[in-house]
Amino acid sequence: MTVQTTAIASVNPRGLAPERVPQRRAGGPRRFLARLPVRILLAILLVIMIYPMVWMFLGSFKTQGEFLNEPFWSLPQSWSFENYVSVFENGFGQYILNSIIVVFPSLAIVLIVGVAAGFALEVMVWKGRGTVLLLFLAGIMVPTQMILLPLFTIYFRTGLTGTYWPMILTYIATGLPLTVFMMATFFRSVPREIFEASTLDGAGILRSFWAVGLPLVKNAVFTVGLVQFFFFWNDLLIALTFTNSDALRTIQVGLLNFTGQYGAVQYGPTFAAIAVSVFGTLVIYLFLNQQVMKGLTAGSVKG
Repeated sequence: MTVQTTAIASVNPRGLAPERVPQRRAGGPRRFLARLPVRILLAILLVIMIYPMVWMFLGSFKTQGEFLNEPFWSLPQSWSFENYVSVFENGFGQYILNSIIVVFPSLAIVLIVGVAAGFALEVMVWKGRGTVLLLFLAGIMVPTQMILLPLFTIYFRTGLTGTYWPMILTYIATGLPLTVFMMATFFRSVPREIFEASTLDGAGILRSFWAVGLPLVKNAVFTVGLVQFFFFWNDLLIALTFTNSDALRTIQVGLLNFTGQYGAVQYGPTFAAIAVSVFGTLVIYLFLNQQVMKGLTAGSVKG
């Protein structure tokens, strides 16, 4: 025992633990070279997705002469906000207001009805709920182009044309099937024991929905709401079908008006209008990014 202690002391006289020598991870260069093609591919895809947005933003500061005479990759010679001023002078502010008036009431109704219907179809037990869910699923498969002409005839005969109601009602009708189906899927991932416990504690069906079910799928509601918001906000077909005056134009229909003014494409104002539309929705997505990521994975694991 004494010999062993002396040997240790001679090697490490202070009695400290021997220092760990950092070992070089085996296969480091090989691993880097193996992942290099994937990294190059991701870099190329990143450039493909981001460069058009950068080019569009830079183009919104160029004059018409710079678009026609300078290379398309050149920077603006004079950084001026004249294009943005011109956009709003030509009524783009009214187009934004029209989109807000049409999109947010439609989105609110779709979410309220869709979340409640998803809870009723998946949590509540009643006869025929499977058939009703299949009907909503069938509604997803109906192409929007097929229902526009019949809906236009109905709106015309009921006197709704020339108002916001045709767009609002059509957005609700086209957004509800997907919302109900997705919310039913998210409620399916919630353990039934939670609702059974709330029932044993004396909670009714409305309290179980409002105080128990809704907080558990809050991130899923953000996800579905953002998906539907982008669908409504970026829609062109429905808005173009049911707008018969410039006072009702939404952003996407208004962009067509900018590209065709005076018989020629005004690139600067057009790019400025697109930049306002794109970066506005991008800010909303960045603000709700965390909730959306949590909502996308909410239904992946049950329990």
